[in-house]
Amino acid sequence: MVANPQVNPCYNEEVSRRAIFVVAAIFLSGISLGLLLSQIVVSPKSTKRVAEITPEATSTGVVAGSEREKATVKRVIDGDTIELTDGRKVRYIGIDTLETVDPRKPVQCFGKEAADKNKALAQDKSIEMETDISQSDRYGRLLRYIYVKTDDQKWIMVNEALVAEGFALSSTFPPDVKYQDRFQLAQDQARAAGKGLWGGCNVLATPAATTSSDTAEASPVGSGQVVESSPNSNSCQIKGNISSGGKIYHLPGCGSYDKTVIDETAGERWFCTEEEAINAGWRKAKNC
Repeated sequence: MVANPQVNPCYNEEVSRRAIFVVAAIFLSGISLGLLLSQIVVSPKSTKRVAEITPEATSTGVVAGSEREKATVKRVIDGDTIELTDGRKVRYIGIDTLETVDPRKPVQCFGKEAADKNKALAQDKSIEMETDISQSDRYGRLLRYIYVKTDDQKWIMVNEALVAEGFALSSTFPPDVKYQDRFQLAQDQARAAGKGLWGGCNVLATPAATTSSDTAEASPVGSGQVVESSPNSNSCQIKGNISSGGKIYHLPGCGSYDKTVIDETAGERWFCTEEEAINAGWRKAKNC
């Protein structure tokens, strides 16, 4: 008879240990591989974030999250100036409306209409304000682009709207020229369509061409005329204006030349040369 071989218990225990180790190693390797693949697989959706244009955005290009200060209008002072509920006064950048409150000048053609339009757009409204380079003018007024929501919940820039509808003139001065081209385009279109003051007032340009169609002297509202003030008998073209900022002279082509009115009864005068103006105590306008 052949005897059955004896099975070594130690051998069986070692085999079992090795089998368990192999199974555990395979299991752990599978988990590690899965984690690695999850890190390198590219998601079908891009994670890149881009600026989002809100549904309310208009031609002004309002971008969601852009920095603009919120405020509320307490009252409209004139066509291009407002007062906020906190007492601050704001002058609209880049535009100019004809006078209604200057004590030295008569109410100018379409000045009252511009003020009324500004009230319709901004009075008691919640607004947003955008800055350019300058923060304020020499009178302490904030210089801002003003945005309001229309009845259909679209944002519009009040400055641009007043020019586009013929209630204001494009009047930009460095360094605040962010929207200069847009304001000029809006004015050109309003003028071509005869809107507002371009249809109700006789706006005359000076012989020297300028980039602004600002007006100079105006008769009262309702006359339908904006008449260019005449140089003196010697045909001198330099305007010597007196304002709260002192004696300032304006050359043809300067930013405020067309709208500057010379009132000789108030001590203002015409000059033939810059030297003559300087010797008389006048200084050149900053926008020349």
